[in-house]
This record gives sequence, C-alpha cells and structure tokens, in this order.
Amino acid sequence: MVRRLLPLEAGVASAIRRHGEETFPHECCGALIGTGAGSTGGSKDRSVGSSTAEGARGLAGRVIAAVPLPNTTEEGPRRRFLVRPSDYRLAEQRASELGGELLGFYHSHPDHAATPSQFDLDHAWPTFAYVIVSVMAGTARAMTVWFLKDDRSSFDEGDLNGDEDPDSHPAPAVHG
Repeated sequence: MVRRLLPLEAGVASAIRRHGEETFPHECCGALIGTGAGSTGGSKDRSVGSSTAEGARGLAGRVIAAVPLPNTTEEGPRRRFLVRPSDYRLAEQRASELGGELLGFYHSHPDHAATPSQFDLDHAWPTFAYVIVSVMAGTARAMTVWFLKDDRSSFDEGDLNGDEDPDSHPAPAVHG
C-alpha cells in the first residue's frame, strides 16, 4: 500500500507543536490550509500529484498554514476537541483568503501518543488529513498524519514531508 504524503511548508510543524504546548494540558485544534489536493472542501480523492514521484507516494496536497481554532467541547478539552460549524466556516474563509483550501485538521494528544483515538475515528471525515501531535508533560513530541479509510473502519498512517524533518523550518502560525 502507498502511504500518502502530506508536505508541510516551512514553519507549519513548529506552529502546530507550539499550539499544543500552549494549550497543554488541554487538547489544541486547528485547520490545515493548503494547495494541490484537487477541488475544494470535499474532494473524494485527495491523492493527486503532478510528478511521478508525488503520484507514487500519494501526495495529499501541501499544507501552507496552520490556523488555530478554539476547542469548544463540553466533554472536557483535556481529552476531546470539537470544531464548531462557525469555526469550520472560518477555516474555509481563511483558506480562501490564502488562496488555498481546507485540507484537514490538527489536534494534540496531551500525555498520550500521536495515534488516533476511537473518538477521533468516530468523528473523522474520509476527505481530510488529520495531524496529531503528542504533547508529553508540556513538551511537543511525535507528530503524525492520518487518513480515514473510505469505509470509515480505521485510519491509514501517512508521512509528513517525506524524508525531510517537519521541524526544520521555524515560522509562526497564521492567526485568523
């Protein structure tokens, strides 16, 4: 099976990690804005690429910005996150302003691994990428990307930036 690739532009990984550390011990959440994944918002096939190498790796677009969103869950932000419809619309608006599209969402797992929970599985959409950053004792650690299978049974793990370290380029997040 081909693992899908989600490249992060300079500073995006650092911005996500920083957001997770700032909200610890609660989960942070935000939108992944990018380009190159096909049509906006609900493209069924997000594995497109312009080169043979990209197509072989299953390029899922390129993230150009991480947009922090408020975690509005009433179940307890320490273990859950919720993006309200109004914040979803804000993310789409921000994507349009940046000349991109909404590619997915990110969130943190405080004091847990960067793997999807059952809650994550139950609330995911097959058309988006999901980046999870593990924040242990207030320090961001592993960061992973996941794609929901079409049958919604589980996630497939993808790759962030291929062979490049996603933290190698510091830059700030884009705030809405």
